[in-house]
Amino acid sequence: MANSKSALKRAHIAERNRLRNKSYKSAVNTLMKKYVNAVEVYAANPTPELKQQVQERLAEAYSKIDKAVKRGVLHPNNGARKKSRLARKLKPLTQTAQ
Repeated sequence: MANSKSALKRAHIAERNRLRNKSYKSAVNTLMKKYVNAVEVYAANPTPELKQQVQERLAEAYSKIDKAVKRGVLHPNNGARKKSRLARKLKPLTQTAQ
């Protein structure tokens, strides 16, 4: 238990931040999984509609990653690595389609 008023306050703030960080990380992981699933569906049956859906999922994931980096939830290099891995999933599919 905290011994001083300021230590108690810091404990409350740390808990609040931990929950916010957990929420952002969870959302990023969820959007990344949705994107990977959309890419797999597109790979099995490449259609313009599915490609559009993949692009939308990618934009959502990029946006959430960028917001997490901006708020300090993720380190900038961690965010860049995640975005790079997402882009790498789609690259072989777009090159074979051209």
